[in-house]
Amino acid sequence: MSKDNNKFDTDLIRNLAVLLDETNLSEIELEQGDLRIRVARQLHIEAPVAMAAPAPAPSQAAAATAPAAAPSGAANDADAGPHPGTIVSPMVGTAYLAPEPGARKFIEVGDKVTEGQTIVIIEAMKTMNHIPATKSGVVKQVLVEDAQPVEFGEPLIIVE
Repeated sequence: MSKDNNKFDTDLIRNLAVLLDETNLSEIELEQGDLRIRVARQLHIEAPVAMAAPAPAPSQAAAATAPAAAPSGAANDADAGPHPGTIVSPMVGTAYLAPEPGARKFIEVGDKVTEGQTIVIIEAMKTMNHIPATKSGVVKQVLVEDAQPVEFGEPLIIVE
């Protein structure tokens, strides 16, 4: 890598670390061409940690329904972590509950959803990613608020 690219990468990592602190996220990942940069904060250390590695072969990440940390934001009293119908965020970004400001929300509590139906949009790296329901059922709980920052694996919706 040329000296200019090293400076660009250092500046980029520094900017991502600042963004990590400002948004109070635990991790940010950026992939551009063969370069993959992941900036993560360790829970027992206040300072962010930066790592850069070559990007792996392209693959499609699927939303997992594994348990995650306790949700924040619009979470009600129910514990969303171990629920088998929890749909979690497949990425770090900003969650939007409607296709545009002022529009009707994709889903409301009590709505029936089908597998593959868009339930939320997550904006990451200025890209709007439509997040589909990973199972069919009835929306029991919406665990995020509109325009709320979300982390990878954070519970979004509970479907039964």
